[in-house]
Amino acid sequence: MTGEEPSDLIRSVSRALRVLEEVSRADRPLSVKVIARRCGLNLSTSYHLVRTLCYEGYLHRRPEGDYLPGSKVAERFHEMLESFERPPRASEVLRRLAESSGHSAYLAQFADGRLMVVDLAEGPRSPWLEDLQAGLETAPHATALGKALLLPLPLRVRRDVLTEHGLRRFTSVTPASVEDVEKELAGLRPGQVVEEHGQFREDVACAAAVVPGTQWAIGVSTRGLTVPPAAVAHLVLAVRDLAGP
Repeated sequence: MTGEEPSDLIRSVSRALRVLEEVSRADRPLSVKVIARRCGLNLSTSYHLVRTLCYEGYLHRRPEGDYLPGSKVAERFHEMLESFERPPRASEVLRRLAESSGHSAYLAQFADGRLMVVDLAEGPRSPWLEDLQAGLETAPHATALGKALLLPLPLRVRRDVLTEHGLRRFTSVTPASVEDVEKELAGLRPGQVVEEHGQFREDVACAAAVVPGTQWAIGVSTRGLTVPPAAVAHLVLAVRDLAGP
């Protein structure tokens, strides 16, 4: 839930979405009783909601009587990814960056003030980062991708984005305030490569830069707290490649 509650909020829709979110984030199938308890709903309402969501394909009822996300959730997810108008050759550039550097390569942008990873190509020299997967929202204050995209924004807009998103602590060195982020960005120019070292994940570093003339950023991740100069060089070449002539 974001922003102020609208005056014409439809409660039944809000409850159904709450049910869907609880089932989707659970690490195991949930019974209706558990869904009701977690969502703060009475049992009768919960039964009506899960039956409707099952009928529409957003939940799946197992023979055991508990519930999993349905196939429609995956369909909407892939439709969301396709809705992003990626720069021409984006997937090709990411793949080439991953192959030449050996590091996982990411493409991200802000969508409605949220930092979204839109595409990636895995590389063997990078760890698997569950929060930097295509289609997922991630943290602008703790990632190189986010900071690269924050850098060219007007100060007021940048502060609004950070305040709206919140500054979750991922590690002991994650920036704890808007002022902390501003200090990091103060000495950088828009378009410059931005790095973060252990702010998003322990013993992981990332680098990213904005593609000139766009609102996209390309980034790479690496094991350890240092981004190899060669990886930065490959990143710069990929940014130029995607920007075109």
